[in-house]
Amino acid sequence: MKSFIQSLIVAGALLSPVLLVACGGSEEAVPETLSNSCTTRTYSEIGGPISLINQDGERVTEADFRGAPTLVYFGFTYCPDVCPMSLVTIDRALDLMPDGVGEDLQTVLISIDPERDTPEAMKSYVASDAFPEGLQGLTGSAGEIDAAAKAFRAGYSRVDDPGSTAGYTMDHTSIIYLMDGDWSLKTFFTHEDTAESMAACLEYHLKD
Repeated sequence: MKSFIQSLIVAGALLSPVLLVACGGSEEAVPETLSNSCTTRTYSEIGGPISLINQDGERVTEADFRGAPTLVYFGFTYCPDVCPMSLVTIDRALDLMPDGVGEDLQTVLISIDPERDTPEAMKSYVASDAFPEGLQGLTGSAGEIDAAAKAFRAGYSRVDDPGSTAGYTMDHTSIIYLMDGDWSLKTFFTHEDTAESMAACLEYHLKD
C-alpha cells in the first residue's frame, strides 16, 4: 500500500501544475457548458513511449495509435466496479457526441495486472457490448506495464486479499487520458466526470 500511496503523491505533484493553469484562464473562448479544466488539463510530461501486446497477441507501440486521437485508461479485468464503470462512461459519452465528431477516436485499456490479464483474457473482456466499440486491450510483462504506467504517471499497487477467490486485487488511479494524433496529452478525465461532461469536452477537442 505504501508504494501505491507514493505513486499517488508523485502523480498528484505532477498534475498539480495542470490544475493551477486553470486559475489563469484560457485565451480561447470556452463554451459555458464546459469547465475550464477541460481546456487546461494538459501536461507535456504525461504520456510517452509504450511497448505492449494487444488482445490479438501482437506487439504494439504508441506509433500504432498516432494519426488519430486516443483515450487511454489503466485498469484490469478483475476490477469489480471502477474499471468497468469508467469504460461504460466512455461508451455513453461517445453515444452523446454529435454525428461525425470523433469517429476516428480510439479507446485503449492498458492492464496493470499482467499475472492474470493475458492477451486471451483481454480479448474476452474488451469484447463486452457495454464498452466502447473497438476497445483495444493491451498487456505485457510486469516491466513493460510498469514503464507504460510511469510514462502516464499512473499509480498502481497489488493488494493481497487471501479471503477472496481471486487472492489479490489492484489499487490504482482512475484517470482517462485523451491523447491527440501526435500522442500528446490534450486533457484527462477523473471519476468525477460524467458521460455528459466527458462528451462535451471531447466534442470541444475533437471537432474540426
